[in-house]
Amino acid sequence: MRLPRNTLFYGDNLDILREYVDNESVDLIYLDPPFNSNRSYNVLFKDESGHEADAQITAFEDTWHWNAKTEQTYHDLVTLGDANVSAMISAMRQFIGANQMMAYLVMMAARLAELHRVLRPTGSLYLHCDPTASHYLKTILDTVFGVDSFRNEVVWQRTNVHSDSKTWSHVSDTIFFYTKSSKFTWNPIYAPHSEEHIESKYRQTDLDGRRYTLSDMTSPNPRPNMMYEWYGFPSPPNGWRYSKETMAKLDAEGRIWYPDDRTKRPRLKRYLDEMPGTLLENVWTDINPINSQAAERLGYPTQKPLALLERIIAASSNPGDVVLDPFCGCGTTIAAAQKLNRNWIGIDITHLSIALQKYRLKDSFGLEEKKDYDVKGEPEDLPSAQQLAQGDRYQFQWWALSLVKARPLGGQGQGQQGQTQANQRFARSAPTEGGEVGATLRGRPTGGRPTGKKGSDRGIDGVITFIDDASGKAKRVLVQVKSGKVKSGDVRDLRGTVEREEAAIGALVTLETPSREMIREAASAGFYHSPGWDKDYAKLQILTIADLLHNNASVQMPPASITFKQAEKVKKLRDGDQPELL
Repeated sequence: MRLPRNTLFYGDNLDILREYVDNESVDLIYLDPPFNSNRSYNVLFKDESGHEADAQITAFEDTWHWNAKTEQTYHDLVTLGDANVSAMISAMRQFIGANQMMAYLVMMAARLAELHRVLRPTGSLYLHCDPTASHYLKTILDTVFGVDSFRNEVVWQRTNVHSDSKTWSHVSDTIFFYTKSSKFTWNPIYAPHSEEHIESKYRQTDLDGRRYTLSDMTSPNPRPNMMYEWYGFPSPPNGWRYSKETMAKLDAEGRIWYPDDRTKRPRLKRYLDEMPGTLLENVWTDINPINSQAAERLGYPTQKPLALLERIIAASSNPGDVVLDPFCGCGTTIAAAQKLNRNWIGIDITHLSIALQKYRLKDSFGLEEKKDYDVKGEPEDLPSAQQLAQGDRYQFQWWALSLVKARPLGGQGQGQQGQTQANQRFARSAPTEGGEVGATLRGRPTGGRPTGKKGSDRGIDGVITFIDDASGKAKRVLVQVKSGKVKSGDVRDLRGTVEREEAAIGALVTLETPSREMIREAASAGFYHSPGWDKDYAKLQILTIADLLHNNASVQMPPASITFKQAEKVKKLRDGDQPELL
């Protein structure tokens, strides 16, 4: 199948890789697969009692549980896969057992085999992980790619020392760098020289103020044809490094330093402003993690800095190459690839992630879905929307909220630290990995991960924020999504919520067609008058999925709205430019 153009895929990356991505069609793969020993790296879903409710979302079930699908994947790897992979995964099961860790490794082995298949012979793969499973993952990578294909273990210092740590403080992540073959794309990346290095090495200055250092001009090996006298300076024992023609050119350009003592030798001037910098090593301490004040912060607790992905993409691909991220989350890889003029493919298993990436591409680059890139896997008609609702009503809820550009609202969860300011200015709140959000209902922070439950969100599934008067005060549209039967009581409940929360507008998004009684009930709520636009908008609005998909329906509201924290505008680099280093 022909490789699609820039595309976001919703769904299981194993299925998508097999169906859509051809052999040897991708130049660079970066993946940050979900795993952590306490499972906080992934999405946590809890029921009203506070216990984890795995049935609430099937998106990550196979990652964490040894079940029938895991057993089938294991069987396929052992019986149908490469002989080395078969032996390795079988031995791992004997050692580890059929538990959650082994289920994760089976999932990863199957996907890494597919990623190896789609990688070009000159391609590279970077796997980002933490120490919980890194040793197992490297064993799988060595087996799938071959031990000789391992290039580097990059250590990225992602945080500072934790003062309360009872062991050596965990401050780094590991990034494994593998290539498909010994001939791979490589563009050296340089860091700026430190002030200390400049002061110690570039101490000389020309009359025009240019700093320079001196380097040897003698040949390291005997070169009889380079043994000649130069301006009265005798030939070195092995000869000069350069021919007479080159020496004359360097002399004419003023690049040769001549000593007063003829027993010494001329040396070559190397100017600081012509040096690319210091070649980067495999320990990266110069890229800061995304803190609560970072301008690029969108809210994902595991969001990686754009600079980190820019460095990887710039080093291991060229403009026009194809970059793939099979666990693309909030889309940092996609944003970096777009900025550096690469083509890209992003895959994620939550509709929330796909929605966030659409907003990021719009905010950062002005890109529009269907016009500038494709999205595959989302419902495109009513039957497919109904199928999604029947299969997973939480995924349906996130997808439906994206149709009206509403920010999901959920229950309490991890990652609320640093959200106070965002809660106060909920127009700037944003989903995190799996959908962490911060919002305010009547001054009560409700940051956390969306669970779809109605206990803590008080009947509200999503929020759209807008500002339409000179005061700058944020106003809200409260959104409720219904995937099942609807009745006039739902409209009355929403009306009560809008009034209680002092919101401007309420919107009911429904899969089913509303009754005439529901329409009359909504109309009886009256209007919200916009002072900024001197216009009335229906206080309660009912939007069907069918109208949103096919009739360009939308929430009628003042246009000055902010759904998610807007991504920064990003200026695309010209081909050949090196990304700015921090």
